[in-house]
Amino acid sequence: MPPALAYFRRRWLAMLALEQRPLAFGVLGLLHLAALGILLRTEDDLVPCMAFVLAWAFLNCGWLALIRRPVVAASISLVTIVVLILLSQFKQDVLAMSANFLDLLIIDADTVSFLLTVYPNLKWWVAGTGAAVLPLIALFWWLDPLRTRRRWAAVGAAASLGALTVLSFINPMDREKAFQSVDYVSQFARSGVVAMVDLTTKGLLDSDGLIEDRLPAVLPPSCPVAQKLPHIVMVLDESSFDISTVPGVKVPPNYQSHFTSFDGKNRALTIEGAGGPTWYTEYNVLSGLSPRSFGHFAEFVTRIAAGRVTRSLPNALHQCGYQTYSIYPWLGAFLSARYFQKTLGIDHFLDAKDLHSKTVETDDFYYKAAADLIGREKGKAPLFVLSYLMANHFPWNERWRPELAPDWRDLGNVSVDGHHIDEYLRRQEMSARAYRGFVERLKRDFPNEPFLIVRFGDHQPLFAKRIIEPGLDNVSIGRQIDAGDPRYFTTYYAIDALNFRPADLSAATSGLDAAYLPLMVLEAAGVPLDPTFAEQKRILARCKGRFYSCSNGAEARRFNRLLIDAGLIKQL
Repeated sequence: MPPALAYFRRRWLAMLALEQRPLAFGVLGLLHLAALGILLRTEDDLVPCMAFVLAWAFLNCGWLALIRRPVVAASISLVTIVVLILLSQFKQDVLAMSANFLDLLIIDADTVSFLLTVYPNLKWWVAGTGAAVLPLIALFWWLDPLRTRRRWAAVGAAASLGALTVLSFINPMDREKAFQSVDYVSQFARSGVVAMVDLTTKGLLDSDGLIEDRLPAVLPPSCPVAQKLPHIVMVLDESSFDISTVPGVKVPPNYQSHFTSFDGKNRALTIEGAGGPTWYTEYNVLSGLSPRSFGHFAEFVTRIAAGRVTRSLPNALHQCGYQTYSIYPWLGAFLSARYFQKTLGIDHFLDAKDLHSKTVETDDFYYKAAADLIGREKGKAPLFVLSYLMANHFPWNERWRPELAPDWRDLGNVSVDGHHIDEYLRRQEMSARAYRGFVERLKRDFPNEPFLIVRFGDHQPLFAKRIIEPGLDNVSIGRQIDAGDPRYFTTYYAIDALNFRPADLSAATSGLDAAYLPLMVLEAAGVPLDPTFAEQKRILARCKGRFYSCSNGAEARRFNRLLIDAGLIKQL
């Protein structure tokens, strides 16, 4: 290019940049004002607001360190914030919980498959959003005349991240906020720094370092041949517990009989999740281990454990020839349920597609599926069936399937956050009737087949924490739960036996931690204990029914190390 043309080109570009600067500052101001508007609308307290501001500063400074353009950095940061809030709202629709950092850290093919199945138009929504946003960011890139120094941007990113980390540990998150439609950005940001600190200092699984103990490398005693082993049916009784233990709640006559075992005893089960995480108890009763060993990563226990944890009840049953089945009420990709259960020894996993079920089916539907399966497969080998129920899943704000209990009369209990306690009780009554029908069918159709049936509540209903101690605010409830108050973690388990006498019920104590339920099932069925369950029985005796909480977690950490050294927990 001739020198004269080059000179005029430089002068033109300089003048254009000078004219663009006021526009750039105006756009930059609007982007930051938009972020302020989101803050005021979604964050509800001083500490969350501070966390939002620090997260916003970190995003902007991080992008500035890479691209130096303030308008582009702010636009990308704003898009990130909006997408994060939408993801949180989506997760609340599915799990009643806000999104946190680990949702993105542990994203996998199952998660993508689940999202695309539940929301088939999601890919078009993402594509349309990208088609609208990317050209706008490209326009900002071309028009943005402002530049910052990378060094100062990097210092700003480091300072904001450090301040966010300090804030997150000085003011821990209120666990109840995860169930509310607030603080989306601050919860995500604070969970991120806490997760990264945990990852770098503890790893994913809490376990002892090198120890001298080892599990004995011996085979368990041979399976009994004199007595036919029973078919084992485990029933995950959704959101069910004995609500008569809560003062002031009116219940129907003979209500507690549903929680009574064949020997006339009512047994309490201590679960590990408050607020509705079924997958915590799912991990307990299949692996015999504790999700709390994963610390802040417990919410993702099934996704983390899939392919890494192989010690389990189904694998222990395989040694005596059991064929293992799971009747799962939702899509198998949900929280990697199919992959998780397959790696724990479930031979046949039947999800909503296999069962041709609708969104929510009656308990009769799943009991019928279990009975039909037993009818098809009995005789080939003893069967293990884990069947989930769904009818008592939230919400309890309307009369669901009123034709199924036309004789029901409300008892005058109060409503909590729009959920009717009487509707919860009505569904429990429906579930109790469905179970009685299931037992009658087993007696009628399989008079010579032995059965061990174990029902258990996976967690209390969402509203229970509001009525256990009325008058407590969210912060106080969160403190009670964080302190492990057993009132929030107690459900039930019940044992029934048809054409069969349980071999050993010494482990079937009241107040049993859910991680011991597989041990109880093995002993009741008469299946010999492998070295891992024999060791866990010794822990049960030492800890008197407690597992993770025993000795401040020392027993669980030691047991995890034993399983790691035995190759039954890998890559954790």
